Amino acid sequence: MATLQKLPGCRMLVLGTLCQIGEGQIRYSVPEETDKGTVVGNVSKDLGLESRELAERGVRIVSRGRSQLFALNPRSGSLVTSGRIDREELCAQSTPCLMNFNLLLEDKLTIYSVEVEVTDVNDNAPRFGVEEPELKISETTTPGFRIPLKSAHDVDVGENTLQKYELNSNDHFSLDVRTGADGNKYPELVLERALDREEEAVHHLVLVALDGGSPVQPGTCRIRVKVLDVNDNAPVFTQPEYRVSVPENVPVGTRILTVTATDPDEGYNAQVTYFQEQAPGEAADVFELKTTSGDITITKSLDYEKAKFHEIDIEAQDGPGLLTRTKVVVTVLDVNDNAPEFYMTSATASVPEDSPPGTVIALFNVHDRDSGQNAVVTCSLPEMFPFKLERSVDNYYRLVTTRALDREEFSFYNITLSAKDGGNPSLSTDTHLLLQVADINDNPPSFPRGSYSAYISENNPRGTSIFSVLAYDPDINDNAHVTYSLAEDTFQGAPLSSYISINSDTGVLYALRSFDYEQFQDLQLWVIAVDSGNPPLSSNVSLSLFLVDQNDNMPEILYPALPTDGSTGVELAPRSAEPGYLVTKVVAVDKDSGQNAWLSYRLLKASEPGLFSVGLHTGEVRTARALLDRDALKQSLVVSVQDHGQPPLSATVTLTIAIADNIPEVLADLGSIRTPANSDDSELTLYLVVAVAVVSCVFLAFVIALLALRLRRWHMSRMLHASRDGLGVIPASHFVGVDGVRAFLQTYSHEVSLTADSGKSHIIFPQPNYADTLISHESCDKTDMLSAPQSLLDDKREETSQVIRFCHMLMLFC
Repeated sequence: MATLQKLPGCRMLVLGTLCQIGEGQIRYSVPEETDKGTVVGNVSKDLGLESRELAERGVRIVSRGRSQLFALNPRSGSLVTSGRIDREELCAQSTPCLMNFNLLLEDKLTIYSVEVEVTDVNDNAPRFGVEEPELKISETTTPGFRIPLKSAHDVDVGENTLQKYELNSNDHFSLDVRTGADGNKYPELVLERALDREEEAVHHLVLVALDGGSPVQPGTCRIRVKVLDVNDNAPVFTQPEYRVSVPENVPVGTRILTVTATDPDEGYNAQVTYFQEQAPGEAADVFELKTTSGDITITKSLDYEKAKFHEIDIEAQDGPGLLTRTKVVVTVLDVNDNAPEFYMTSATASVPEDSPPGTVIALFNVHDRDSGQNAVVTCSLPEMFPFKLERSVDNYYRLVTTRALDREEFSFYNITLSAKDGGNPSLSTDTHLLLQVADINDNPPSFPRGSYSAYISENNPRGTSIFSVLAYDPDINDNAHVTYSLAEDTFQGAPLSSYISINSDTGVLYALRSFDYEQFQDLQLWVIAVDSGNPPLSSNVSLSLFLVDQNDNMPEILYPALPTDGSTGVELAPRSAEPGYLVTKVVAVDKDSGQNAWLSYRLLKASEPGLFSVGLHTGEVRTARALLDRDALKQSLVVSVQDHGQPPLSATVTLTIAIADNIPEVLADLGSIRTPANSDDSELTLYLVVAVAVVSCVFLAFVIALLALRLRRWHMSRMLHASRDGLGVIPASHFVGVDGVRAFLQTYSHEVSLTADSGKSHIIFPQPNYADTLISHESCDKTDMLSAPQSLLDDKREETSQVIRFCHMLMLFC
């Protein structure tokens, strides 16, 4: 988590360019023991920059001497660790553990203070100074007697440090944990039952120290309790806590303090010995405790800059082994032993001679590792030079010009900067800065290539960065500061600026709208680069932007199309259809291109599986097997049309197929295809079905009457032929027999078009495919009409015209 705090900025003319100099602070946190390269925070995001701008703007880390624990990742713009970080090595027990450094934006000379908190992880188990101590206790000790035990130490902090102690189950002792004023937990062994040396001379206990980490890490101490006689008093220190202040330059070997503990016992039981607990940290290496006298001496030089105080845990133990403890806090006093140090953050090697007053020449930091008055630093420079110092935050200084420079008077300046602290005696440091004076703008910006091409996927979000151009100007300072713009133009009747914008400082192009490949596939534009010289120089380059198609359009089903009146189309399949019979075809298109427009068809669901199949690439619906009588009249198929995009898009269509050989069979079961949405639609459909059924019955009666009439005529003609020798034979093809009627019915049966599930259900009889179903022109052409009686021919014409008129009336009625 990062926080950015902005302090008031100041406006300053830097190298001839008016810019905003801002100061602020960024805070991050990172757990210890992370791998090298672990991301601490997104610096580019917190600074409001793109990751590629970090290198362009010269963002870098500025530290003060100590080894740098962090680095900037130029690709991602993130702050990452430079190696493994050990919080205990950096901060010991101090919390919070803060690492401070600065970030510099080179182009605008802006400083940001960065503070990284190294959080603790549970990487250390509690440890006892002595893993197998031996305690000696008198058998006369009464129950309730407390024996302080050597405490465990965990170098972790917070919840990860020592939290509790546990003692193994036994008959004589229990464990009590006291919390000291410093928050540390001190275990004490409590005698619960009187001891009897003759019964058991030695007791073996196991003390476990547990921290609060996850998972919990234990530390074990095996205690050997030896039962003795009489010694019933433990040593007592004269103070519960000792405090002493020592200058950091005290010589090694100096005695700084003597601790004293007394024991009211006599003889061996009153002999007190002092021990320093072997706690982790530098205190054990810096100080030495005399076991017999209690004198504490320095064994290693103190350094205020490394540690401002030390804590020493001391134990006093009498002859039999009873002990008590105290703490010694050693405060290190600062002395003026460090001179100020210069850290040159940024310095300009040359400056144009026409630079106005206030031009920033250098930015540097002065730091004194001492504290208090010893760390108060004053900077100065010779008065003869046309420069002055301006103080910023965190002991940062700017070196700026006080008047216009004259290159003909001085071509360079050798500036001496002095820093002096406030100690007594004071210490000082000098540094030198060489500044060259230069001028003129005589080179236009140039692009590395004569033209550019960029590819972007369609449906891009608005504001997406699509390309970046960079022009180079061989001049320096302001003369090399390049700004970018787009040449004015129109595209598809709109200004080009409504499609594309460009960052004038970075050359990054952004899309102002979401592009659609189906609307246009490419876009041509010109990028103009202008430097900041006077007069300004410019150049341009062409950029071709090509759109890459995405799978953003699902397949569109053209056939069967959903009727506008809400009805569902019905396809017909004859019961005599053989396997592979083409029933219908699903036709679909996809507005995308390439692989995104490749379509495949699949049968998702069928009311009777295995009866129909769908062509994978053609969409043809064919019978998979021969139709059986048990197959239902109405068959429902759900067909899916899917493209090959990533991810694929699909559409589905529901087909209703009626299996029938003739119209009456279809009409008889038409109600099963239609499920009325309401009572009005149901009644209307019922009326239509009844009307069609009545018409069909009338038509069938007419056909039967016609067949009877024909049989009668044929019988009379046979008799006439027998009685008249000169009468020619009348061909049977001139009569409409049963086959002709069946052909007529099949013609209309195969051409019928039904709709169901609609309040506007209707039956359409299209024009027959064969106009000569009832009368064969071929037979008429080949037969001599003179061979038939004229009356018979007249009757035939009259009957034919009656059939035609009846068919027309039937079609008109329908």
